[in-house]
Amino acid sequence: MAERRVNVGWAEGLHARPASIFVRAATASGIPVTIAKADGTPVNAASMLAVLGLGAQGGEEIVLASEAEGADIALDRLAKLVAEGLEELPETV
Repeated sequence: MAERRVNVGWAEGLHARPASIFVRAATASGIPVTIAKADGTPVNAASMLAVLGLGAQGGEEIVLASEAEGADIALDRLAKLVAEGLEELPETV
């Protein structure tokens, strides 16, 4: 299983707009990805309600994970998006 630990770069955390950006990016990755707080239960990263339900705050550590083939590249891109608080998924890492 591939995994990335990253701190949330959006000051407001994974709420509203940042959560929407993240969920669209996770869905666009084309692989199943989970997201969790550092010691929390993983949820589907492509589910807006699940991501909002985490209540992840700015600066808080989250864990992105996937067992799919090609997960390393997808998780690197998602981790960069979250860590840097980007407005869209980076084309490359």
